[in-house]
Amino acid sequence: MKAPPQIDFVNATDAEAILADVAAGLRANSVVPYLGPGLAELSRPDVPTTPEALAGFFASKIALPRRAKGNAWASAQHIEISKHRSTVTALMAHAFAPTVEPTRLHHHLASLSLPVIVDAWYDGAMRAALDKRDGWGEVQGITRVGIGESRWYRFYDSVGQEVDSVVAGSWATVLYKPHGGVQPAKNFLISDSDYVEVLTEIDIQTPIPDIIKERRSGQRFLFIGCRFNDQLLRSYARQIIKRSADTHYAIVDPDALSRNELRFLLEQGLTPLAIGLPRAVEILLTNSAL
Repeated sequence: MKAPPQIDFVNATDAEAILADVAAGLRANSVVPYLGPGLAELSRPDVPTTPEALAGFFASKIALPRRAKGNAWASAQHIEISKHRSTVTALMAHAFAPTVEPTRLHHHLASLSLPVIVDAWYDGAMRAALDKRDGWGEVQGITRVGIGESRWYRFYDSVGQEVDSVVAGSWATVLYKPHGGVQPAKNFLISDSDYVEVLTEIDIQTPIPDIIKERRSGQRFLFIGCRFNDQLLRSYARQIIKRSADTHYAIVDPDALSRNELRFLLEQGLTPLAIGLPRAVEILLTNSAL
């Protein structure tokens, strides 16, 4: 058996110093926060906060074959084939119907004039935090299954009305939901078939909105509450940070990382900050007004 990849984790003391610098970068609009479901989980919401929990939700509603159990994308694919796409959408809407209260970090990020905030889960916490201010909008990935359109994404303004890319260009902050979201229009990329075309094209960046490609240029990314234990999640992260800055950071739990996650951190040159997420959030907030 091959030895796991060797990686140098930044210990908690040094991670705090780095996060203080990152907090300054957030204030200077030179760092893009990339939010995973782990951040929303801090508010203890009544929604699935991992792909595995989402797969469990599907299994609680629909009898699934063994091959699909435990895998959210395969579970959704089975339901789409055996039932209907509308069933998948209805189940996703039900799973993410409960309100997810924004954390203090959500509110802090919303208070800044960040060019881009990436939110890689389906809940509405970041949108709710942004709703306290003006000058923002959202771009969401959409399924292309059965819609008869060539589009990969849609734009929505702060009140949830669909708009075009010209309007989006005037926003100070763009919330980017690459996998879709429950609000405002129940767009979900979730089944294997949703991702077939996306993953075929993502290497050439077609599914990524031009406004995100433009605004990520020169930016560092900070991954908050993210896991990379699935090839799909790694593919998205890899392509979203492409052609940005050379230095990026990920808040991680070294004991929880899989071999593939370790390899991904090494391949992408992500600086792994070995610090608990609640403490990391506290550091980012403590240094927010310095």
